[in-house]
Amino acid sequence: MADIKIYTSNTCVFCKAAKQYFNDNNIEFTEMNIDENPDAVEYLVSKGYRGVPVINIDGEDIVGFDKPAIEAKLGF
Repeated sequence: MADIKIYTSNTCVFCKAAKQYFNDNNIEFTEMNIDENPDAVEYLVSKGYRGVPVINIDGEDIVGFDKPAIEAKLGF
C-alpha cells in the first residue's frame, strides 16, 4: 500500500474533493493540514509550493487535485 499524505487547508474546496476521492476509493491517507500543523507549512515552503492540495504518494508530490496523475501513480 502506498504512503499517502494530502496537504490541505480548512478552506480549500479542492482539498475536500481530494480527501473525498481517497475516502470513496477506500485509500488510506494522512492529512497534513497547514492551518493546524506548522511542519506541513514548512514542507510546502521548502518545496516552493504556494497552494494546496499537494498530494504526496510514496515521496512524489502531485500539485493540485490531478486525478489522472494520482491514478497513474497508484496504478489504476
